[in-house]
Amino acid sequence: MKTLFLAGIGPLGIVFIIIAVVVLLIFISCIRIVPQANAYVVERLGAYRKTWGTGIHFLAPFVDRVGKRMSLKEQVVDFDPQPVITKDNVTMQIDTVVFYQITDPKAYAYGVERPSEALEKLTATTLRNIIGEIELDATLTSRDLINSKMRNILDEATDPWGIKVNRVELKNILPPKDIREAMEKQMRAERERRESILKAEGDKRSRILQAEGLKESEILQAEAKKEALIREAEGQKQSQILHAQGEAEAILEVQKATADGIRLLKEAGADQAVLTLKAYEALAEVSKGQATKIIIPSELQSVAGLATAVTEVVKGEKK
Repeated sequence: MKTLFLAGIGPLGIVFIIIAVVVLLIFISCIRIVPQANAYVVERLGAYRKTWGTGIHFLAPFVDRVGKRMSLKEQVVDFDPQPVITKDNVTMQIDTVVFYQITDPKAYAYGVERPSEALEKLTATTLRNIIGEIELDATLTSRDLINSKMRNILDEATDPWGIKVNRVELKNILPPKDIREAMEKQMRAERERRESILKAEGDKRSRILQAEGLKESEILQAEAKKEALIREAEGQKQSQILHAQGEAEAILEVQKATADGIRLLKEAGADQAVLTLKAYEALAEVSKGQATKIIIPSELQSVAGLATAVTEVVKGEKK
C-alpha cells in the first residue's frame, strides 16, 4: 500500500512532503512559551534583541536564539562562613544569607559574569569592611545595624547588574573557642551576681515587711489600750455621776422627810414640851460627834449640866 501510494505521488510530491514536514518542525521549534515570573533574553545574530515576558512568543529561525532564561522571583542565597577580623583584632567566622530579586533581565544577563558568584564575593568583602570598623562586643549586639549597612551597600553595588537586594541577615557569628569560653564564664558570673542581688533584695523586702507588720501591730495594740482606757474612764465617770445622783437623791429624800416631819409637828399642834424633848434628842446626837465644845441655846441652859455630863462620857469612850 505504501509503495502504491508513493508511486502514485511521484518523486516531486515526495520532495514537497519532506520539505513541508521540515518546515513544520522548524516552525514548531521556534515557538516559545514563557512561564509566569520568568523572563527570556533573546539575541539576534549574537546581539541583544529583546526581553520576553510571560506568554507565547515566536523565535525567528536561524537568526534568533534565547540567550538567557531567568526567574524573576525572590531568591535566597546562603553563603559559607567567612573569616573576618574585628576592630580589636578578634578573628571569627560569620555566614550570611542574602535575599535578592532580578529586576532588569538585560542588565543581569550582560552586566556581570556569573552574577551569583559576584554577589557572594561582594558580600564577603562588604562584611569584612563593616566588621573591621567595630569591636567584638558591638558585633555580637549590633546585628540589625550590620544587616542594614550591608543591605544598603549591596543594593547600591548590584543595581548595575539588574539585581535588587531586599534583605541581608547574619546567620551565625562564631568567635574563637577561648573567647566563647571566656564569654560563658562572664555570663555565668553575671547570672550569679544577679541571683545574689535578687536574694538580697528579697531579704531586704522581707525584713521591711516584718518591721512594718510589727509597727502596725504595736500601733493597733496602743489604739486598743487607748480605747480600753477611754472606755474605763467613761465607765468611772458614769459610775461617779450615778453615785453623785444617788447621794443627791438621798439627801433630797432626807430633806423631804425632815420637812414632812416638821410639817406633821405643826399640823399636830406640838406644845413647848414636845419641842424641848426634840431639842434633847438633837443635843444627844450632837454629843456623839468629835467636837470638844458644844454651844447650847439659851432655852436649853437648864439642861446644861446634862449636856456636860454627856460630853464627858463621850471623851472617856474615845480615850
